[in-house]
Amino acid sequence: MIVLDQENKVFTLHTRNATYQMKADRSRVLLHTYYGPRIGGGDLSRLIQYADRGFSPNPSEAGSNRTYSLDTLPQEYSSCGVGDFRLPSIEFEPADGSRLADLRYAGYELKKGKYGLPGLPAFFGGDEWETLVIHLMDSTCKTSVKLFYGVLEECDLITRAVQVVNEGSRPVQLRRCASLCLDFQRGDMDFITFDGCHAQERGLNRSPLRPGVQSVESVRGTSSHHHNPFVILCESGANEDCGTCYGAMLVYSGNFLAAAERTQLENNRLLLGINPYHFCYTLAPGQTFTAPEAALVCSPSGFGQMSRQFHRAIREHLIHDLYEGKRRPVLINNWEATEFHFDAAKLVSIAAAAAPLGIELFVMDDGWFGVRDSDSSGLGDWSVNERKLPGGLEALVPKIQELGMSFGIWIEPEMVSEDSDLYRARPDWALRAPGRPFTRGRSQLVLDFSRKEVRDYVYGAIKQVLGSAGITYVKWDMNRSLTDVWSASLASSRQGELFHRFVLGVYDILDRMRRDFPHILIEGCCGGGGRFDAGMLYYTPQIWCSDNTDAIDRLRIQYGTSFAYPVCAMGSHVSAVPNQQTGRSVSMETRGVVAMAGTFGYEMDLNHTTEEERETIRRQTAFFKEHYDLIQRGDYYRLSDPCAAPYAAWEQAAPGGGEALVSLVYGSNHAAAPFRTLRLKGLNPDALYRVNGGELWRGDVLMAAGFPLPMPTGDYQSLQLYLKAE
Repeated sequence: MIVLDQENKVFTLHTRNATYQMKADRSRVLLHTYYGPRIGGGDLSRLIQYADRGFSPNPSEAGSNRTYSLDTLPQEYSSCGVGDFRLPSIEFEPADGSRLADLRYAGYELKKGKYGLPGLPAFFGGDEWETLVIHLMDSTCKTSVKLFYGVLEECDLITRAVQVVNEGSRPVQLRRCASLCLDFQRGDMDFITFDGCHAQERGLNRSPLRPGVQSVESVRGTSSHHHNPFVILCESGANEDCGTCYGAMLVYSGNFLAAAERTQLENNRLLLGINPYHFCYTLAPGQTFTAPEAALVCSPSGFGQMSRQFHRAIREHLIHDLYEGKRRPVLINNWEATEFHFDAAKLVSIAAAAAPLGIELFVMDDGWFGVRDSDSSGLGDWSVNERKLPGGLEALVPKIQELGMSFGIWIEPEMVSEDSDLYRARPDWALRAPGRPFTRGRSQLVLDFSRKEVRDYVYGAIKQVLGSAGITYVKWDMNRSLTDVWSASLASSRQGELFHRFVLGVYDILDRMRRDFPHILIEGCCGGGGRFDAGMLYYTPQIWCSDNTDAIDRLRIQYGTSFAYPVCAMGSHVSAVPNQQTGRSVSMETRGVVAMAGTFGYEMDLNHTTEEERETIRRQTAFFKEHYDLIQRGDYYRLSDPCAAPYAAWEQAAPGGGEALVSLVYGSNHAAAPFRTLRLKGLNPDALYRVNGGELWRGDVLMAAGFPLPMPTGDYQSLQLYLKAE
């Protein structure tokens, strides 16, 4: 709900549990007055304190009032070079070379429904949304800024976006444009980020904000394995169930910067948006630049509530899920079984072993196209290798379908191999600075997706493949970071646009694919979790969570991922043991429990499993299908921290508490282990629950006292508890 006080220029945004407010003051500076637990409202600018602070200059309209300074005021979208020395939200350079931004309030619009962003992913919806647009203006250089606010009350979600318009007669260079600026008039806050590397993504890191700037970022051309474009600011004592916390995610898949600054007044500022590294966007007169969307959730009741609100909003208002209201198929992928070394007979044999066990989708991974027997050749040549697959997909796919399975395929459209027909014909289509040698990654180069002719060629070739057979799933991969970022199609003065234009090009092809093949489920991948972000989820309803398929490592990876992203978005498979990445052996039961905290599938040759293991797989697929809605759409509760506790435990509960599934995986076993109980969440305290079809337990007992855990008899054992209210 958006409440306007037009006389005092106060704008209040209410969600179910939070309130957000801003005000244009007498000098038309847009002040940020409040964001926190829901309150009645009123003009909260009375919370702002004024004092003369040395070396905090005063704008000209302040006259002799030395207490009024942009350097100390909480701002809604911070200025640059005109008295605020904290992190700037925006920086532009007009023709005179000055880099000043003095934005003042110039009006507002209020609309029913959700705004959209041309060429960019964004949350969507109908009349359940409200939109507020605040107009700011730098009258000196004739540059206007529109601040967009989308309010989804039931999900506690507020989205923000920015458009910059050059309203002058000469070009303006935009050098920084954050999507989100938040000023907090408090200092006792922690900064939580989700960090790691390839095969160890999204580990939670928490530290108190110290004086100065703390930040995470990506300059790799993708959101990256190393830092995620989702961060949390919270009270120092906040935990899963109590304390106020603020989650902020960027709906974008390229370079980003998330920066938190503790100021001289022991207040805090959070900035989130496109990374200014190598960013410079030229706006011709009349031209508009649109920054990506950011999304905010404020939870007065800890991280758990914040996560569940994000999960619901992403499921219902970001993911375009062709399986909405239906179940996505359980899949098997051949990569870890064969890598590049397969033929049609081998693929059919893997599918034939999987079909009787309840697996419904066969995915053919890398190696099916061009001359592709290793990762050093073939990328860009999107035609079927008939030496491996005689008769092409037209011959292979019906054999899979005869087994009662659908068929999926792997692609990597953004890349090209030097040993490929495409590169030999068009070497200028790869990113490369003139006169410099290549920087290779995984023996491949990056295609210039900022160029329409490149995108048109690549998509045309892939479209022909997708239309040639009954393909129902695509795994879109991307296996290196961007280097040598220079485009032959851009003037030297515009090379700073290339990182962003590349991301827009990726979105363009994904959007075309979604329109042309609405029946195809697309799974995103970037060496696993290197582009696991809200921007990709708009186009790809699920993303391969990590190339690390080890069940024990996956506990930590999926734990960190769950703070922002729902279970239905996390690609997770049962793989063979000893695991390829770690050499660890874990039981089929435990591997299944872990993979069931994601989209669920298998990554192995089932011809090499025992009859006992096959029976376990048969039970797992049947259980997953039976409880699909609960697992994929239930309210998610983290019951332990796998990095600190001797076990990892999580729960999915139906809204209202009618049923729940509790999953637990023990770590290493030790002698004389203590007795433990596990306290559940999200149940009806007055209901009686039958646990795994046996004993009845009261909901309040399970939540307050807990469920007694059996003693493990070995390492990495697991259990699942299915609770049904009587």
